[in-house]
Amino acid sequence: MSMAESMRAKLSQALAPEQLEIADDSHRHAGHAGARPGGETHFKVTIVAAAFTGKSRLERQRLVYGLLADEFEAGLHALQMVVHAPGEKA
Repeated sequence: MSMAESMRAKLSQALAPEQLEIADDSHRHAGHAGARPGGETHFKVTIVAAAFTGKSRLERQRLVYGLLADEFEAGLHALQMVVHAPGEKA
């Protein structure tokens, strides 16, 4: 299973998002810290989920980081996040 597939499965199961976009931006970080020749080290995720309602941006990010702890151990180096509750402006 690819890193993106693993991330999608975990985030979908835990957050039941209305919107989930995962983009591998590793190619933009070639030669930078944490980059690997095969990619799958730098991602951007956009998540809209009711699970974020009433949580601060920091709480939302911590929740996502916690869900993806295994992926960080397996080589995920950087994660750019856009996290919103339904109805919030992007």
